[in-house]
Formats: sequence, structure tokens, C-alpha cells
Amino acid sequence: MRGEVLGAERRRRWSDDEKLAIVSEVGVNGATLTQVARRHDVTRSQIYGWRHVLKKKGLRPRDHGTLFLPVDFPAPEEMPPEPSATSSVPVELRLANGRWLRFDSTLDPAALSRLIRAIEAA
Repeated sequence: MRGEVLGAERRRRWSDDEKLAIVSEVGVNGATLTQVARRHDVTRSQIYGWRHVLKKKGLRPRDHGTLFLPVDFPAPEEMPPEPSATSSVPVELRLANGRWLRFDSTLDPAALSRLIRAIEAA
């Protein structure tokens, strides 16, 4: 059986610094791993492999520490007036991603919506 290779075959060498730069692009400004792989013309599995190797070599931290999510709160002058004295009730809400959110029933609905969106995006 005879085979024929079509297209240009190439084998590139990447330095650890180049690999680290590419791996570090994932998540920056919302860039997905697939987008970064396409941008650099590599496969997703290469990036996953590079992550593993760079961690083993101690060139990439094992975890990225605490993740801070942006939350917008209105300025005090923009806040609606305090509601009249109503009895507050603790509420527990189960989100689609399996997380639980506990809050007071007097929480502003707009703030609750922003909080839910931030938690589901994490």
C-alpha cells in the first residue's frame, strides 16, 4: 500500500518562555483555550500538555490563588430609598451550576441579579 502526504509538514520547537506566554494568554480578556490555540496554530492538547509540563518544572504556579469577580454597586446617591420596615426572611437559592446562594429577602432585586450572574459566570 502506498501513501501520500499532502500539505506541508512542519515540526516547530517552542521554548519554555514561549510556551508559558501562550499558556498564560488563556483567560486574558475572556480568551478561551480554543481561541488561543487557533491564534498560535497549535492544538488544544498541546496547550494542556504544556500546562502540565510547566507546572512540573515549577515555571507555572500550581494554582492561581483567589479569584476576584467584578461587582458593580450603585453609588450611595443612586441607591433607592430604604424600604419600609418589613420582616426579612432568609432565602436559599440553588443555582443551575449546583452552587447555593443564601441571602436575605430584603436584598435589592437588581443587586441579586448581578450577584447570580457573577456566580454563574465563575
